[in-house]
Amino acid sequence: MVTVLILLLICLLVVAGAVVMWGIATYNGFVTGRNGYKNAFAQIDVQLQRRYDLIPNLVETAKGYLKHERETLDAVTSARGAAVSGLAAAKANPGDPQAMAALGAAEGQLGGALGRLMMVAEAYPDLKANQTMMQLSEELTSTENKIAFARQAYNDSVMSYNNKREVFPASLLAGGFAAASLLEITQPEQREAVKVSFS
Repeated sequence: MVTVLILLLICLLVVAGAVVMWGIATYNGFVTGRNGYKNAFAQIDVQLQRRYDLIPNLVETAKGYLKHERETLDAVTSARGAAVSGLAAAKANPGDPQAMAALGAAEGQLGGALGRLMMVAEAYPDLKANQTMMQLSEELTSTENKIAFARQAYNDSVMSYNNKREVFPASLLAGGFAAASLLEITQPEQREAVKVSFS
């Protein structure tokens, strides 16, 4: 009888120990996942800062050639300011749904404004041939590629973290770990093509 009780107590201790070890491993997995997506966001931050640093030089270079395109230059400058603010909010709390949505929208607006600037620049052969403009355009294109890669890495980290939070039985311990949001760049509204009529 005593032997059976001792065996039962040992079994209960082993099960309790296994549950505690599982809990510790699950908690550490949540922390590791959260740190992973925050690190991935830090890489986005680096690339976006690089992009933001290039834009004033691009605008200044274009200013001398685009005297009649002040609205386009102002739109780029304004969109850059909004994107810098969006990044600051997102940096304070990576993964926060509102911060990620605001950053995504601001980046979409900036991308649209830069696209319009590049389209306008195409109409000015002297600007297109300017060595500084060519170099800045090349750096900007390279940075855009790095941003896309960093954003994909961040989104993959967020998905992995959210999956860890949501699968059973780990979801039983996920209460203290908020879901993280993906960074989705929303494109500005599509403009209709200009219709030309010679009538």
